[in-house]
Amino acid sequence: MTDKDKKQEDVKQAEEAAEEAEKSAEKAKEAKEEAQESAEQAQKAEKKVEEAAKEEKKETPKAQVKVSAKLGKIIEEIEKLSVLELSELVKALEEKFGVTAQAPVAAAAVPTAGADEGTSEQTTFNVILAESGANKISVIKAIRELVPTLGLKEAKDLVDAAPKQVLEGVNKENANEAKQKLETAGATVELK
Repeated sequence: MTDKDKKQEDVKQAEEAAEEAEKSAEKAKEAKEEAQESAEQAQKAEKKVEEAAKEEKKETPKAQVKVSAKLGKIIEEIEKLSVLELSELVKALEEKFGVTAQAPVAAAAVPTAGADEGTSEQTTFNVILAESGANKISVIKAIRELVPTLGLKEAKDLVDAAPKQVLEGVNKENANEAKQKLETAGATVELK
């Protein structure tokens, strides 16, 4: 191979390398544009989620409880705490005052020995979440209203594990009230 042939071969290889580099640059440019489009779509989706959350907050107004100024300040400070700090606060209060933060559960009524079961009306009910429905967030909020001792994660786990018992051994009025709240939130509920 002569020097001229070698130079032509080197030039040819350099041209091929330049073409490959140009193709790679075009692919990188296309990938960058796709990434930008994906980022824009993600931002739009995030905005929609934020708007939906704001709209949901508007739809479900919280009942305002009147408290003294001193309690109002305490509540403001509690609102600033993280979930972990809230958990530690609950434990500290339980230890300090010798109480628990668990909701009392009514015992199921036991029929008396001489009672005619065919004519007696059921007095206690178990509220069962049969299906969570399409709007899980509303159902989770309703669960937390009914069982205030449940944290967000526990309430979400309960909703995800449907069918699941929400309340046990409650009277007819409370059972119907719980059923109505959950069904309003979009869940399917059974009373047993």
